[in-house]
Amino acid sequence: MTFTNSRNAWNALWAMMVGRFMMFVDTTIVVVANPTIMAKLDTSYDMVIWVTSAYLLAYTVPLLVAGRLGDRVGPKNLYLIGLAVFTAASLWCGLSGSIGMLIAARVVQGFGAGVANPQTLSTITQIFPPERRGVALSVWGAGTALATLVGPVVGGVLVGELSWQWIFFVNVPIGVVGLVLAVRLLPALPTHPHRYDLLSVGLSGVGIFLIVFALQEGQPAGWAPWIWAMIIGGVGLMAVLVYWESVNTREPLIPLEIFADRDFALCSLGIAVLLFIGTAMPLVTMFYAQAACGLSPVRAAVLFAPISIVAVLLAPAAGKFVDRSHRRLVMGFGFSVLAIALFWLSIEMSPATPIWRVVAPAIAIGVGIAFVAGPLTTTATRNLPPHLAGAGSGVFLATQQLGAALGSAGMAAFMTSRIASVMPTSAAYGYPSAAQRSPGAAIELPESLRAPFSAAMSQSMLLPAFIGLIGLVAAVFMVGSPASGIAREPVTTDADG
Repeated sequence: MTFTNSRNAWNALWAMMVGRFMMFVDTTIVVVANPTIMAKLDTSYDMVIWVTSAYLLAYTVPLLVAGRLGDRVGPKNLYLIGLAVFTAASLWCGLSGSIGMLIAARVVQGFGAGVANPQTLSTITQIFPPERRGVALSVWGAGTALATLVGPVVGGVLVGELSWQWIFFVNVPIGVVGLVLAVRLLPALPTHPHRYDLLSVGLSGVGIFLIVFALQEGQPAGWAPWIWAMIIGGVGLMAVLVYWESVNTREPLIPLEIFADRDFALCSLGIAVLLFIGTAMPLVTMFYAQAACGLSPVRAAVLFAPISIVAVLLAPAAGKFVDRSHRRLVMGFGFSVLAIALFWLSIEMSPATPIWRVVAPAIAIGVGIAFVAGPLTTTATRNLPPHLAGAGSGVFLATQQLGAALGSAGMAAFMTSRIASVMPTSAAYGYPSAAQRSPGAAIELPESLRAPFSAAMSQSMLLPAFIGLIGLVAAVFMVGSPASGIAREPVTTDADG
């Protein structure tokens, strides 16, 4: 029977949000714990950064293949497998006694997340009818934004009150609850038999790995020639993949017909822009709050908590606007508010700024995210038929992760250049690294250096602000109407027997 029962659909969404929220929290929760991990495991800064990078790499690489595989074996089955792997690997992370073991466990953990996450978007696309999908996907998108911003706060509390291992141990009971809920509440959706082209799998996996690895290692390696060679090689392999998919007479890994829908292509660009901002902005704000304002890591994260609170509270309203209004107007409004708020925040970033003048643009950023995150996903996937839902989810989420990697690498390079430009040479290059500070020590500059450092952070915030304008341009050119050349198919399931 057709799975259109509103209660069943929302129960399935909330069940998936448990696991999805946990997976996205783990992309940022480790940042606060890095100094403690480095001291406890007796390692270097170059090694401890791989605790985050390994997760991001392993998360990104399987996205395209996992989305397609979900179409074949069923998104529920693959979601359960991915979540189980993630949960078991979380326990392994907490029990790790060396940096090498921890990095290996993070690879497995990231792989589990990369397998499970595409199934959530594919499932939502199939179980919610078009008139209710906007609200559902707005909640789905807002949950991502909330998880990314909550991670540092949760990490600071767990490391400060317990130990660094608990940022991983806490996933185990949550993961078990998520598995039980998924088994009981997720519907068994129809499967679609697919052939797998091993050449496409290899090209996509190696290409994405080379690009993301190079972006993650670019700044520490000083953008050496081998970094650029990896980027060029990765882009070249992805170009070969696109060509092969266009001439492949068998079923392609990435059906290029999904890009014939202008909204899907532009929304993929828009989600990359949003994740660029979502990754770059916290890096600047956390350094500003701690080094220039002297706040502790937890207090610095709480200072910008209004972003996530507002985004979550407004997500249902934004979803209703998407279902009832022109999508181009909704997302144009969201990206406009987001870009203006980021420019506004850059103006307010000085050591003497009152707290309320920093919170005000943070609230505006939350408004912009609410009117962009969910609507982007709704518009991108609304015309995908069930047999393309998995492939579309994989492409959309892979683009999202590449945007995050670009935000991390781009902001690190730009922020470093701004610090070197406005601060005294001895201060810019002699600033103590994480390896030189005692674990848990506050990052706080001398009074004489706070003003120039704030200026550097203010200038750095201009990068995500300008990137936000790209999202605005993408929104302007969206079709935003129900018409599409890809016809949807009826969705049936045996969820209720």
